[in-house]
Amino acid sequence: MDFKKFLPWIIGAVIVFGIYGWVKGINNTAVTLNQDIEESWGNVQTSYQRRNDLIGNLVNTVKGAADFEKSTLTAVIEARAKATQTTVDPTNITPEQLEAFNKAQSGVSSSLSRLLVTVEQYPDLKANQNFLKLQDELASTENQILTARTRFNEAVKPYNTHIKTFPNTLFAGMFGFKEKAYFNAAEGADKAPEVKF
Repeated sequence: MDFKKFLPWIIGAVIVFGIYGWVKGINNTAVTLNQDIEESWGNVQTSYQRRNDLIGNLVNTVKGAADFEKSTLTAVIEARAKATQTTVDPTNITPEQLEAFNKAQSGVSSSLSRLLVTVEQYPDLKANQNFLKLQDELASTENQILTARTRFNEAVKPYNTHIKTFPNTLFAGMFGFKEKAYFNAAEGADKAPEVKF
C-alpha cells in the first residue's frame, strides 16, 4: 500500500480538525465567559431587588409616623417604581441600557438618602427598633450592590478581552458575540455631596 498517495489527505484532515478545534475553543470560551456575565448580572439584580423589598418595609414603617412628610415618601415610592420598570437584557447589555438602569437606581438612592436625612427630625422614628433594623439592612444591601456591580465588571473584562483580541475578533462577530458594557458611576458621583446642617 502506498501511503504517500494518502499523505495529502491525512495532512488536510489534520489541518481541518486543528482549525475546527481552534474555532470551537474560541466559541466555547466566549460562551462560558458570557454565562459568567449573565450570572453576575443576576446577582446585581438580586441585590437591587433586596433593596426594593426593604424600601417597601421602610416606607410602611415611616408611614406610621403620622406627621411625617408625605412628599418625601412619595418621592421614594415613585423612584422605586421607576427603577423596577427599567430592565436590561443580560444577553445584550449595551452602554445605553446600563446608563438608563444606573440613572433609575441612582434616583432611588437619592430619594432614599433624602428620606433618611428627613428622619433625623423625628426622634420617635429614630428610636423605632423596626426602623433601625431596616436602616442597618439597607446599609448592608448597599454594600452588597457595590460588591455585585464590581463582580459584574470583573466578569465583563475577560469576556471583552477574549472577543476583542485577534484573531478571536474575526470569529466572535460571526458567532454573534458583542462587546458588553461596564457599570460606570452614576452621573455626578465624581462630585462630593454638599452637606448642610
